[in-house]
Amino acid sequence: MGNVLKHEKQEQIRALGRLGWSMRRIEDATGVRRETVSRHLKAAGIEVRGRRQRRLEADSNAAGCPTTDSEADSNAASYPITDPGPDPRAASQVTTDLERAPAPGWSPMASRCEAFREQIEAAVARGRNAKSIWQELVDEHGFEAGYQSVRRFVHKLRGSVAREAHPTIVTAAGEEAQVDYGTGPMVRHPETGKYRRTRLFALTLGCSRKAVWLLCFKSSSQTWCELHEDAFRRLGGTTRTVVLDNLKEGVLKPDVYDPDLNPLYRDMLAHYGVVALPARVRHPDRKGKVERSVGYAQDTALKGMRFESLEIAQAHLDRWTERWADTRIHGTTKRQVAAMFAEEQPTLQALPVEPFGYYQYGTRTVHLDGCVEVDAAYYGAPPGWIGRQVAVQWSCSWVRLLDLGTGELLREHRKKRRGWRSVHPSDRPAKTPVTTLQLLARSRGAGASVGALCEEIHKRREEGGVRQIQGVLSLVKKYGDAPIEKACAVALEVGAPNYRFVKKWIDRKPPAPLSLRQVDPLIRELSLYRDLIDSRTETGTQ
Repeated sequence: MGNVLKHEKQEQIRALGRLGWSMRRIEDATGVRRETVSRHLKAAGIEVRGRRQRRLEADSNAAGCPTTDSEADSNAASYPITDPGPDPRAASQVTTDLERAPAPGWSPMASRCEAFREQIEAAVARGRNAKSIWQELVDEHGFEAGYQSVRRFVHKLRGSVAREAHPTIVTAAGEEAQVDYGTGPMVRHPETGKYRRTRLFALTLGCSRKAVWLLCFKSSSQTWCELHEDAFRRLGGTTRTVVLDNLKEGVLKPDVYDPDLNPLYRDMLAHYGVVALPARVRHPDRKGKVERSVGYAQDTALKGMRFESLEIAQAHLDRWTERWADTRIHGTTKRQVAAMFAEEQPTLQALPVEPFGYYQYGTRTVHLDGCVEVDAAYYGAPPGWIGRQVAVQWSCSWVRLLDLGTGELLREHRKKRRGWRSVHPSDRPAKTPVTTLQLLARSRGAGASVGALCEEIHKRREEGGVRQIQGVLSLVKKYGDAPIEKACAVALEVGAPNYRFVKKWIDRKPPAPLSLRQVDPLIRELSLYRDLIDSRTETGTQ
């Protein structure tokens, strides 16, 4: 008879049933299934209520301290049943909390949150969680009760959601940071004047869980890098690795073994001595710390909020971070975040002296003249690269040509103005090409000034000035030798030997004819001058 409960276990079930415990609670305390509990309670004449009724709160006995029948009777005398009704078995029925009378000397008191019910209900309607509601009550209304009071009150309003457990990734101090984007609050845009959804950038340290939250309206490769730099400066150092998602600002081509990183992001991290570790595609658990950090800021600090400017929103987020996020006791580590960050900060890498220099990047095809075009200027590639693609990086002061496959630096040039050409000295031909010599000979045949101008253009710009020489010869063909000869002489005289000056000189407009109002004063002035001449002639004066 191994399936028959022991006498002590049966007595325990009956005693707990008389105390008003639910079957689920009796099952948790005794380890006996609810079906068996229900059968023994019905056999003892104790009425069993539905399974969906509220579980009873034990005031005198814990689950681990079962009572006997005699003890249950004494407890029942101490906690009498109010308004038993005509049924004589009502004293032994399983009752709810509402049917039980309070203990002697205990006076029921409403929750301290009742005075703020309207504010709490409005916040719950906006989707804010209990933690954010408690923080607002403390900051704005001087709420003196603890967080658990608000948590219980909110739980009664909307209930709770069970969470799925995940393993915790433990990292050493200063070893890893995780970054990600999330959805930010609505902020009024300065240009359109309308509310616009922002983006929330989060960087979370893997050891101390210290987080930095930043807001921006739109993202780009440079914005993504600048947010990293701002977060590094706020932390006072950098970690050795950064775990990120496979967004285009950081990863051009996802691959768990050999990802193709964004060149600007890769160089920025290399400048700070940080290595990027992209997570697997659709694998958010690898960076679960920053995922939870984004959700924490969204649900607690920003949900249901609107701001008039990005600066106000960022200031609100910074105050909340310092007041609440850094001083909280983390649920996993069970320690204060600020205290753990104080221990981790000395292990961070030092920031470099100079900031990172940003640049633009792209791909270009080498033209037949051996150059690539960047912002309407031309930069020479090494010999043998005609028709091939190269990676190009440029800023306001330099242009770099790199091998698209290996990333090897091919050539570096100083940034030129529009229309100018830059070729490395080693890439220039030892002799002037025959075609260029033929153009110079034609220019000398058009006139001495034309030939001198074309020689000066070739001397200054070499192969980059071939097109200007062709332009001067086209003007000779269109307007003739004499006008162009005169224009070239003027260009050499004023020190502007280029095609543009000649073109403007030859296309200048003739002076407009004088109007009648302009002619009358001239005629009057000439008549007075003629009268003066006649008078001097009559008197014999010179």
